[in-house]
Amino acid sequence: MDDLPDDIRFLMLLHNVGAISPERGLSIMEISRWTATKNEIVKKKLSELTSKRYVDVFLSGDQEKYYVTVKGIRKVLSTYS
Repeated sequence: MDDLPDDIRFLMLLHNVGAISPERGLSIMEISRWTATKNEIVKKKLSELTSKRYVDVFLSGDQEKYYVTVKGIRKVLSTYS
């Protein structure tokens, strides 16, 4: 797993904590707590993953929530095979 890029390891973490649907999405602050990473770094990683369509965002009230897309789940699962 150490040979995986940081963005893929970050994606795997999101998958493993269950952020796999809009209903189970997490805010930047929640992701920051789960990953013990500063908000700015979380935002950067989420931006990279969103541009690859591995992560998507939706609005819950006035808060953005991020979750792993089907494409992202496939990417995570492909790392195990």
